[in-house]
Amino acid sequence: MTDRLPPLTALRAFEAAARHLSFSRAADELHVTPAALSFQIKSLEEHLGTALFIRLNRAVELTEAGRGLAPGLTEGFRALNTAWQAARRQADDSTLVVTAGPAFTAKWLAPRFYEFARAHPEIDLRFTATLKSLDFGRDEVDVAIRFGIDKQEPGLWSLPLVGEWVAPVMTPELAARYPTPQSLAEATLIHDGSIDFLSPRSDWAAWFRMMELDIDATHGPRFTGADHAVDAALAGAGVVLGRRALVVKDIHEGRLVMPFRRAIGLQARFRFVCQQGAETKPQIVAFRQWILDEIAKTSHISDDLEITPIEDIPQ
Repeated sequence: MTDRLPPLTALRAFEAAARHLSFSRAADELHVTPAALSFQIKSLEEHLGTALFIRLNRAVELTEAGRGLAPGLTEGFRALNTAWQAARRQADDSTLVVTAGPAFTAKWLAPRFYEFARAHPEIDLRFTATLKSLDFGRDEVDVAIRFGIDKQEPGLWSLPLVGEWVAPVMTPELAARYPTPQSLAEATLIHDGSIDFLSPRSDWAAWFRMMELDIDATHGPRFTGADHAVDAALAGAGVVLGRRALVVKDIHEGRLVMPFRRAIGLQARFRFVCQQGAETKPQIVAFRQWILDEIAKTSHISDDLEITPIEDIPQ
């Protein structure tokens, strides 16, 4: 046995075989023949001076030495792959992978991204819609649009976007039927449960308290997805307490109206997030500036809006 490290190909062959406990499946993964993989593992065992597998009739099992070696190699190859992917992304200035929640993707990014594509045909824009906080290295993500309370995250660069509010919005037809806040007592109230995790809650009950109205806010359909709640309002099914980012385009283009001009200011907002140091990459700079420009196009909708912070509303 020698202290010199064995060839990387032999270590890779062993790691795959230990993970699958099958030479044939490991060979398929590595695109080699089972005989070639078996040869690599045999050479590794000779290098180590002990067996790594117990070879059975139709299966293999790890020896004690194999069980000791396998976890470290799996972690090591995972780290190598993460570093390699990070280096590739750093060198790639033509692809931009963006992750955001399903509602923000559907209601903000998707209806607008053609403008970015038209202005930047050299950038291949890709979206991943998920509520999970993806890992920039492991999940090969360049930019995340995240919603929550402003906070500093180690290793990440973050830009808070415009403040968020919620206010009653509805179709123009429903606005004619419910001309005053008091008349909402007769309306179908659509509930967006996507921000129920915030405390205190910015829901219909809070809005009615802000307006000093004694109206039952327990009735009406409830949605876990904000985009579904907005879609229901667009269909004329009722009045939704709409979140700024998800309704401003529909308000701007006349599909929805906000007749009462009173809103609850949220504690949370959207943030533009990327890895520390990546904020100067050309495609990230271009995407960030495009988002800020798009926000500016509808900023006038909040101009004469009276916004009361949720913490100032009696509970």
